[in-house]
Amino acid sequence: MWFVYIVRCADRTLYTGVTTDAHRRVAEHNRGRGARYTRSRAPVRLVYLERASDRGAALRREHEIKLMPATAKRRMISSRTTR
Repeated sequence: MWFVYIVRCADRTLYTGVTTDAHRRVAEHNRGRGARYTRSRAPVRLVYLERASDRGAALRREHEIKLMPATAKRRMISSRTTR
């Protein structure tokens, strides 16, 4: 099972990624072992999680989300609870 996730960084910016284990990935981000973007913006907090059928679907959805303006991402986050 693959997931698309969004974390909110300490500086209030959003980071989107894909993983098979969201909680492990968030822990990696918080230990400085995640993406370069989040290393200087830790701690991060999981604010959005969406299931994908496979890796390809997760990567396509990640790309869609990354193209959204921040306001649309925030609206999406507030309208859906993290699972």
